[in-house]
Amino acid sequence: MLYPELFKQLESVRWDMDKDIPWASFDASKLSDEQAQTIKMNAITEWAALPATEMFLRDNKDDSDFSAFMSIWFFEEQKHSLVLMEYLRRFRPELVPTEEELHEVRFEFEPAPALETLMLHFCGEIRLNHWYRRASEWHTEPVIKQIYTQLSQDEARHGGAYLRYMKRAINKFGNEAKTAFAKVGVLMASARRTAQALHPTNLHVNKNLFPRDTIQSRLPNPEWLEHWLDTQIRFDAVWETKVVERILHNLGLLLNQRFNSVQELNRYRKEIGKEVASTALPEPQVKPA
Repeated sequence: MLYPELFKQLESVRWDMDKDIPWASFDASKLSDEQAQTIKMNAITEWAALPATEMFLRDNKDDSDFSAFMSIWFFEEQKHSLVLMEYLRRFRPELVPTEEELHEVRFEFEPAPALETLMLHFCGEIRLNHWYRRASEWHTEPVIKQIYTQLSQDEARHGGAYLRYMKRAINKFGNEAKTAFAKVGVLMASARRTAQALHPTNLHVNKNLFPRDTIQSRLPNPEWLEHWLDTQIRFDAVWETKVVERILHNLGLLLNQRFNSVQELNRYRKEIGKEVASTALPEPQVKPA
Protein backbone atom coordinates (compact mmCIF):
# COMPACT_ATOMS: atom_id res chain seq x y z
CA MET A 1 0.00 0.00 0.00
CA LEU A 2 1.11 3.54 -0.77
CA TYR A 3 -1.19 5.33 1.67
CA PRO A 4 0.86 4.79 4.89
CA GLU A 5 4.05 6.08 3.26
CA LEU A 6 2.32 9.03 1.59
CA PHE A 7 0.61 9.94 4.85
CA LYS A 8 3.95 10.08 6.65
CA GLN A 9 5.61 11.98 3.81
CA LEU A 10 2.90 14.65 3.44
CA GLU A 11 2.40 14.94 7.21
CA SER A 12 6.07 15.84 7.63
CA VAL A 13 5.82 18.92 5.39
CA ARG A 14 2.31 20.07 6.26
CA TRP A 15 2.07 23.76 7.07
CA ASP A 16 0.12 25.27 9.95
CA MET A 17 -2.40 27.98 9.07
CA ASP A 18 -1.80 29.89 12.30
CA LYS A 19 1.97 29.50 12.63
CA ASP A 20 3.24 29.39 9.05
CA ILE A 21 1.22 32.17 7.41
CA PRO A 22 2.74 35.61 8.24
CA TRP A 23 -0.60 37.30 9.02
CA ALA A 24 1.10 40.15 10.87
CA SER A 25 2.91 41.17 7.68
CA PHE A 26 -0.31 42.21 5.94
CA ASP A 27 -0.01 45.48 4.02
CA ALA A 28 -3.43 46.87 3.11
CA SER A 29 -1.91 49.37 0.68
CA LYS A 30 -0.72 46.50 -1.53
CA LEU A 31 -4.05 44.69 -1.94
CA SER A 32 -6.32 46.00 -4.68
CA ASP A 33 -10.04 45.33 -5.01
CA GLU A 34 -9.31 43.47 -8.24
CA GLN A 35 -6.85 41.16 -6.52
CA ALA A 36 -9.18 40.53 -3.58
CA GLN A 37 -11.97 39.45 -5.93
CA THR A 38 -9.70 36.80 -7.47
CA ILE A 39 -8.95 35.39 -4.03
CA LYS A 40 -12.68 34.86 -3.49
CA MET A 41 -13.00 32.99 -6.79
CA ASN A 42 -10.03 30.77 -6.01
CA ALA A 43 -11.49 29.98 -2.59
CA ILE A 44 -14.66 28.74 -4.30
CA THR A 45 -12.84 26.68 -6.95
CA GLU A 46 -10.77 25.00 -4.24
CA TRP A 47 -14.02 24.06 -2.47
CA ALA A 48 -14.75 21.90 -5.52
CA ALA A 49 -12.40 19.30 -4.04
CA LEU A 50 -15.55 18.15 -2.22
CA PRO A 51 -17.45 16.83 -5.30
CA ALA A 52 -14.15 15.61 -6.79
CA THR A 53 -13.52 13.51 -3.68
CA GLU A 54 -17.05 12.11 -3.83
CA MET A 55 -16.35 11.14 -7.45
CA PHE A 56 -13.02 9.50 -6.60
CA LEU A 57 -14.52 7.46 -3.77
CA ARG A 58 -17.46 6.35 -5.91
CA ASP A 59 -15.33 5.34 -8.92
CA ASN A 60 -12.57 3.65 -6.87
CA LYS A 61 -14.66 1.43 -4.62
CA ASP A 62 -12.38 -1.50 -5.44
CA ASP A 63 -9.23 0.40 -4.42
CA SER A 64 -9.06 0.98 -0.68
CA ASP A 65 -5.45 2.18 -0.82
CA PHE A 66 -6.21 5.06 -3.20
CA SER A 67 -9.49 5.81 -1.42
CA ALA A 68 -7.59 6.15 1.86
CA PHE A 69 -5.17 8.57 0.19
CA MET A 70 -8.20 10.71 -0.65
CA SER A 71 -8.42 11.53 3.07
CA ILE A 72 -5.09 13.39 2.73
CA TRP A 73 -5.85 15.01 -0.62
CA PHE A 74 -9.32 16.14 0.44
CA PHE A 75 -8.05 17.57 3.74
CA GLU A 76 -5.29 19.58 2.10
CA GLU A 77 -7.41 20.84 -0.80
CA GLN A 78 -10.21 21.98 1.54
CA LYS A 79 -7.54 23.65 3.64
CA HIS A 80 -6.59 25.68 0.55
CA SER A 81 -10.13 26.99 0.37
CA LEU A 82 -10.12 27.64 4.10
CA VAL A 83 -6.88 29.65 4.16
CA LEU A 84 -8.08 31.85 1.30
CA MET A 85 -11.35 32.45 3.12
CA GLU A 86 -9.45 33.17 6.33
CA TYR A 87 -7.41 35.79 4.46
CA LEU A 88 -10.62 37.43 3.28
CA ARG A 89 -12.24 37.15 6.72
CA ARG A 90 -9.32 39.04 8.25
CA PHE A 91 -8.75 41.66 5.58
CA ARG A 92 -11.77 41.81 3.19
CA PRO A 93 -14.70 40.27 5.14
CA GLU A 94 -17.28 41.53 2.65
CA LEU A 95 -15.79 39.14 0.05
CA VAL A 96 -15.88 35.91 2.08
CA PRO A 97 -17.85 33.38 -0.03
CA THR A 98 -21.27 32.56 1.32
CA GLU A 99 -22.23 28.98 2.14
CA GLU A 100 -24.61 29.10 -0.83
CA GLU A 101 -21.82 30.15 -3.20
CA LEU A 102 -19.65 27.29 -1.93
CA HIS A 103 -22.44 24.73 -2.12
CA GLU A 104 -23.17 25.75 -5.71
CA VAL A 105 -19.98 24.01 -6.91
CA ARG A 106 -20.95 20.75 -5.22
CA PHE A 107 -22.74 18.62 -7.79
CA GLU A 108 -22.48 15.07 -9.04
CA PHE A 109 -19.84 14.22 -11.62
CA GLU A 110 -20.75 11.48 -14.08
CA PRO A 111 -18.88 8.18 -13.66
CA ALA A 112 -15.69 8.05 -15.71
CA PRO A 113 -12.84 5.54 -16.23
CA ALA A 114 -10.74 5.59 -13.06
CA LEU A 115 -7.38 5.49 -14.87
CA GLU A 116 -8.24 8.40 -17.15
CA THR A 117 -9.55 10.41 -14.20
CA LEU A 118 -6.33 9.74 -12.30
CA MET A 119 -4.25 11.07 -15.20
CA LEU A 120 -6.57 14.05 -15.63
CA HIS A 121 -6.07 15.11 -12.03
CA PHE A 122 -2.33 14.48 -12.18
CA CYS A 123 -2.14 16.95 -15.07
CA GLY A 124 -4.48 19.29 -13.19
CA GLU A 125 -2.09 19.38 -10.22
CA ILE A 126 0.81 20.30 -12.52
CA ARG A 127 -1.21 23.05 -14.13
CA LEU A 128 -2.48 24.42 -10.81
CA ASN A 129 1.04 24.43 -9.40
CA HIS A 130 2.06 26.72 -12.24
CA TRP A 131 -1.09 28.87 -12.02
CA TYR A 132 -0.48 29.52 -8.33
CA ARG A 133 3.21 30.24 -8.86
CA ARG A 134 2.19 32.86 -11.38
CA ALA A 135 -0.52 34.18 -9.04
CA SER A 136 2.07 34.61 -6.30
CA GLU A 137 4.18 36.70 -8.69
CA TRP A 138 1.20 38.81 -9.79
CA HIS A 139 -0.04 39.66 -6.30
CA THR A 140 1.64 42.55 -4.51
CA GLU A 141 0.44 42.01 -0.93
CA PRO A 142 3.05 39.91 0.96
CA VAL A 143 0.73 37.61 2.93
CA ILE A 144 -1.29 36.43 -0.06
CA LYS A 145 1.93 36.01 -2.04
CA GLN A 146 3.12 33.58 0.65
CA ILE A 147 -0.23 31.78 0.69
CA TYR A 148 -0.16 31.15 -3.05
CA THR A 149 3.41 29.86 -2.76
CA GLN A 150 2.27 27.39 -0.08
CA LEU A 151 -0.64 26.26 -2.25
CA SER A 152 1.55 25.79 -5.31
CA GLN A 153 3.95 23.60 -3.32
CA ASP A 154 1.05 21.48 -2.04
CA GLU A 155 -0.21 20.98 -5.60
CA ALA A 156 3.24 19.80 -6.68
CA ARG A 157 3.31 17.26 -3.85
CA HIS A 158 -0.16 16.05 -4.76
CA GLY A 159 0.99 15.57 -8.34
CA GLY A 160 3.88 13.46 -7.04
CA ALA A 161 1.47 11.30 -5.04
CA TYR A 162 -0.79 10.77 -8.06
CA LEU A 163 2.30 9.77 -10.04
CA ARG A 164 2.99 7.03 -7.50
CA TYR A 165 -0.49 5.62 -8.05
CA MET A 166 0.00 5.85 -11.81
CA LYS A 167 3.19 3.78 -11.54
CA ARG A 168 1.30 1.25 -9.47
CA ALA A 169 -1.46 1.14 -12.11
CA ILE A 170 1.03 0.38 -14.88
CA ASN A 171 2.47 -2.49 -12.85
CA LYS A 172 -1.04 -3.80 -12.32
CA PHE A 173 -2.80 -3.09 -15.63
CA GLY A 174 0.06 -2.73 -18.13
CA ASN A 175 -0.94 -1.39 -21.54
CA GLU A 176 -4.46 -0.57 -20.41
CA ALA A 177 -3.04 2.01 -18.00
CA LYS A 178 -0.45 3.24 -20.50
CA THR A 179 -3.18 3.80 -23.09
CA ALA A 180 -5.35 5.75 -20.64
CA PHE A 181 -2.46 7.93 -19.45
CA ALA A 182 -1.21 8.66 -22.97
CA LYS A 183 -4.72 9.49 -24.20
CA VAL A 184 -5.40 12.03 -21.45
CA GLY A 185 -1.81 13.30 -21.63
CA VAL A 186 -2.27 14.25 -25.28
CA LEU A 187 -5.49 16.08 -24.40
CA MET A 188 -4.08 17.96 -21.42
CA ALA A 189 -0.81 18.89 -23.11
CA SER A 190 -2.62 20.31 -26.15
CA ALA A 191 -4.13 23.31 -24.39
CA ARG A 192 -2.43 25.74 -26.77
CA ARG A 193 -4.58 24.34 -29.58
CA THR A 194 -7.85 24.80 -27.70
CA ALA A 195 -9.90 27.85 -26.81
CA GLN A 196 -9.07 27.51 -23.11
CA ALA A 197 -6.59 25.82 -20.81
CA LEU A 198 -7.82 22.36 -19.85
CA HIS A 199 -8.19 21.76 -16.14
CA PRO A 200 -10.77 19.84 -14.08
CA THR A 201 -12.28 23.23 -13.17
CA ASN A 202 -13.60 23.87 -16.68
CA LEU A 203 -14.29 20.38 -18.04
CA HIS A 204 -17.88 19.25 -18.63
CA VAL A 205 -18.70 16.53 -16.12
CA ASN A 206 -22.49 16.11 -16.12
CA LYS A 207 -24.32 16.43 -19.44
CA ASN A 208 -27.73 16.55 -17.73
CA LEU A 209 -26.76 19.87 -16.13
CA PHE A 210 -25.41 21.48 -19.32
CA PRO A 211 -24.55 24.34 -19.64
CA ARG A 212 -24.01 24.55 -15.87
CA ASP A 213 -22.03 21.32 -15.73
CA THR A 214 -18.56 22.67 -14.94
CA ILE A 215 -17.11 24.16 -11.77
CA GLN A 216 -16.36 27.33 -13.71
CA SER A 217 -19.94 27.72 -14.93
CA ARG A 218 -21.25 27.63 -11.35
CA LEU A 219 -19.02 30.42 -10.03
CA PRO A 220 -20.54 33.82 -9.19
CA ASN A 221 -18.67 35.10 -12.25
CA PRO A 222 -18.21 32.29 -14.80
CA GLU A 223 -16.04 34.51 -17.02
CA TRP A 224 -13.56 35.02 -14.22
CA LEU A 225 -11.18 32.12 -14.97
CA GLU A 226 -10.18 33.18 -18.48
CA HIS A 227 -9.84 36.80 -17.36
CA TRP A 228 -7.65 35.74 -14.41
CA LEU A 229 -5.40 33.65 -16.66
CA ASP A 230 -5.19 35.93 -19.69
CA THR A 231 -5.33 39.43 -18.24
CA GLN A 232 -4.46 39.27 -14.57
CA ILE A 233 -1.81 36.65 -13.83
CA ARG A 234 -0.93 36.60 -17.57
CA PHE A 235 -0.49 32.87 -17.93
CA ASP A 236 1.02 33.21 -21.39
CA ALA A 237 2.62 30.82 -23.90
CA VAL A 238 5.87 30.73 -21.91
CA TRP A 239 4.07 29.47 -18.81
CA GLU A 240 1.86 27.12 -20.78
CA THR A 241 5.02 25.63 -22.30
CA LYS A 242 6.33 24.96 -18.78
CA VAL A 243 3.15 22.98 -18.02
CA VAL A 244 3.39 20.95 -21.22
CA GLU A 245 7.07 20.20 -20.61
CA ARG A 246 6.32 18.92 -17.08
CA ILE A 247 3.52 16.68 -18.34
CA LEU A 248 5.71 15.25 -21.11
CA HIS A 249 8.72 14.84 -18.79
CA ASN A 250 6.76 12.97 -16.13
CA LEU A 251 4.99 10.78 -18.67
CA GLY A 252 8.37 9.98 -20.18
CA LEU A 253 9.68 8.82 -16.82
CA LEU A 254 6.49 6.87 -16.18
CA LEU A 255 6.46 5.13 -19.56
CA ASN A 256 10.24 4.74 -20.03
CA GLN A 257 10.09 6.91 -23.14
CA ARG A 258 11.28 10.34 -24.19
CA PHE A 259 8.62 12.75 -25.42
CA ASN A 260 9.88 16.02 -26.87
CA SER A 261 6.46 17.05 -28.15
CA VAL A 262 2.77 16.28 -27.92
CA GLN A 263 3.04 14.78 -31.40
CA GLU A 264 5.54 12.20 -30.15
CA LEU A 265 3.25 11.34 -27.25
CA ASN A 266 0.35 10.97 -29.67
CA ARG A 267 2.36 8.57 -31.85
CA TYR A 268 3.14 6.52 -28.76
CA ARG A 269 -0.57 6.53 -27.87
CA LYS A 270 -1.47 5.12 -31.27
CA GLU A 271 1.23 2.43 -31.07
CA ILE A 272 0.08 1.27 -27.64
CA GLY A 273 -3.51 1.37 -28.87
CA LYS A 274 -2.62 -1.01 -31.70
CA GLU A 275 -0.94 -3.39 -29.24
CA VAL A 276 -4.01 -3.38 -27.03
CA ALA A 277 -6.29 -3.97 -30.02
CA SER A 278 -4.17 -6.84 -31.34
CA THR A 279 -4.16 -8.65 -28.00
CA ALA A 280 -7.93 -8.24 -27.78
CA LEU A 281 -8.58 -9.97 -31.11
CA PRO A 282 -10.18 -13.42 -30.78
CA GLU A 283 -8.00 -16.37 -31.71
CA PRO A 284 -8.80 -17.79 -35.14
CA GLN A 285 -11.04 -20.84 -35.04
CA VAL A 286 -9.56 -23.95 -36.59
CA LYS A 287 -12.19 -26.06 -38.31
CA PRO A 288 -11.93 -29.81 -37.74
CA ALA A 289 -10.76 -31.82 -40.75
